[in-house]
Amino acid sequence: MELGISTFVETTPDPITGEVISHAQRIREVVEEIVLADQVGLDVFGVGEHHREDFAASSPAMLLAAAASQTKRIRLTSAVTVLSSADPVRVFQDFATLDAISNGRAEIMAGRGSFIESFPLFGFDLKDYDELFEENLELLLKIRESEKVTWRGGHRPAIYNLGVYPRPVQDPLPVWIGSGGNAESVVRAGMLGLPLVLAIIGGSPEHFKPLVKLYKRAASRAGHDVSKLPVASHSHGFIAETTEVAADKFFPSTQYVMNKLGRERGWGRYERATFDAARSFDGALYVGDPDTVAAKIIHLRKNVGITRFMIHIPVGTMPHDDVMNAIELFGKEVAPKVREAVEKWEADEGNLG
Repeated sequence: MELGISTFVETTPDPITGEVISHAQRIREVVEEIVLADQVGLDVFGVGEHHREDFAASSPAMLLAAAASQTKRIRLTSAVTVLSSADPVRVFQDFATLDAISNGRAEIMAGRGSFIESFPLFGFDLKDYDELFEENLELLLKIRESEKVTWRGGHRPAIYNLGVYPRPVQDPLPVWIGSGGNAESVVRAGMLGLPLVLAIIGGSPEHFKPLVKLYKRAASRAGHDVSKLPVASHSHGFIAETTEVAADKFFPSTQYVMNKLGRERGWGRYERATFDAARSFDGALYVGDPDTVAAKIIHLRKNVGITRFMIHIPVGTMPHDDVMNAIELFGKEVAPKVREAVEKWEADEGNLG
């Protein structure tokens, strides 16, 4: 069971003070957060690509590279790379470079992304949303498979027997598929034999169990060894010494972000009752003291089949010290509890089998 952190490098106004920190400051803070996550023994840190004022991570590979030389073992991934509006050649080169700096710890998490600002920014038409992703994923995997590439698609100039460099330390460079729960994307990941990441940010995590089964069934039918295909999840959360403190600290920034996005997308208003329901044991928010959060992750592993869990800290702008404390608690207190429980459960399952 792998455990890690994800962030979008938010720079929303502080919900208490109204202060807006600079992109530069928040980027430097995230590098410190990655270094701490490595020091406390977490397995992976992910940075999500966005192209808007309230998120500072338009270039995850560069930000991760800044932390790579200061870390030793933590894996470094995008979360996600918006592959529909990216050049697959450049994506591969960036992450192969990150792989070299980190000595084999880079990963790409490829997805469509739920934000669309990158399309007009880079000159793409939203009507090609799905087709662009399929073509770019095909090219990315072809580059991963072979140093010299010949490829033709409908949206990018063709490549004729050209080399793509540098080549990564890892062979192959890990490519995950990120999905918000779309059955088609889950089946595609399974058929390609690629690891799957599910964004579980609402409803009950147990409702994603059928999607995990669908993914594994598609992988098996395509001839892939399902036992070697990890399934990850990404959920919002926060950890403090007590559950009450965690909830009270995490709610204001979460409410701000959810209501801002809600106004853009036509959602209903996000209130404390919604938040409290989502942090119940069956909900998708992993907010609480170390015991509470550990118990929810263990339940997720046993009942949904998740083998990597990434907690998204913070949602919106929170004090850097609070974020660092949450990461430390996650690595030093939550992770050991989860790993011990999962190891024991898997050993018991093996004995029963």
